[in-house]
Amino acid sequence: MEKLTQETFKLKIYDYENNKDWKFKGEKPAIIDFYADWCGPCKMVHPILEELAQEYQGKLDIYQVDTEQEQELAAAFGIRSIPSLLFAPMNGKPQMAMGALPKASFEQAITEVLKIQ
Repeated sequence: MEKLTQETFKLKIYDYENNKDWKFKGEKPAIIDFYADWCGPCKMVHPILEELAQEYQGKLDIYQVDTEQEQELAAAFGIRSIPSLLFAPMNGKPQMAMGALPKASFEQAITEVLKIQ
C-alpha cells in the first residue's frame, strides 16, 4: 500500500486544485484510506486493506493518506472522522465511507461501487 502526499494524490487520484469536477487519474479503481497513527479503528482497518490488496492485486489500487501529515488534503475532502475511505471507480463519482468497516463491507463496495468482480 502506497502512502500519498498532497502532491502524489493530485498526480495519481484527482487534481482538486485545478478541477472543480471529479476527474479520476488512476489506471485502475482505488480505495484511499484517510487515517492517523493514533487512531484505534484505523489500526483495525489496516490488516483488512492489506488482505484486499493481495486478493485484488492487479485489479485495484489501495492508498493511504496520513491526515496528520496531510491536513490540507484531508480538509479538501472534508475529512472530520477517521478512518474515512474514499472508493474511486474508473467512471462515475467516488463514494466516501466512514468508520472501521468489516471486510464484507469493503468487498461489497469493491463489487458495487468499484465494479470489480
